[in-house]
Amino acid sequence: MRAVQSLADAATRRLDVITADIKRLQAAIELAATGQDQAAIQGKQAAAQRAKVDLARERVRQAELNLSYTKIVAPVTGHVTKKQIEAGRMVAAGQALMTVVPLDPGELWVTANYKETQLRDVRPGQKVTLVVDTYSGRELTGHVDSIMAGTGSVFSLFPTENASGNYVKVVQRIPVKIVFDKTSGAMPPLRLGMSVVPVIHTR
Repeated sequence: MRAVQSLADAATRRLDVITADIKRLQAAIELAATGQDQAAIQGKQAAAQRAKVDLARERVRQAELNLSYTKIVAPVTGHVTKKQIEAGRMVAAGQALMTVVPLDPGELWVTANYKETQLRDVRPGQKVTLVVDTYSGRELTGHVDSIMAGTGSVFSLFPTENASGNYVKVVQRIPVKIVFDKTSGAMPPLRLGMSVVPVIHTR
């Protein structure tokens, strides 16, 4: 009887040891799971921080882009005329702010409205001498760049049409573009709309 009791006590002790080992292992598992949860939480926090950084960078990029819109660069170098804006005024989309007139000698040309009867021998490339009324004592040189494909009245906003049957012959004028030569020396200060007398050398 004592031997059986001893065996039972030994089995109980082994069971207690095994139970303690099981509890220890369960505690270790729970601790590992807690660490994994913490790692997952830290990973989520890091992802949220990265998202905040990306959002801040995007806001900075958008702010720099908006700042670049405040600078309007003219497509050509010239003089500002008809300025319609002042400091502090709001600007609407499509609003005309000013007119930039390019007065670089390389950008200037003369439009000569010759009669159609005067253009029989005129060809692009022919030499032209020009006298500006403002500088009557100075002669400039140039050449014919092109001849317009139609008369000035054809390309007007309301071209004339004679549908009544009454015919009155009117000598039409055709625009001729004359470009200044770069070898003509220093150009005098020219302005748009000046009166110029051009002479085309057809021979």
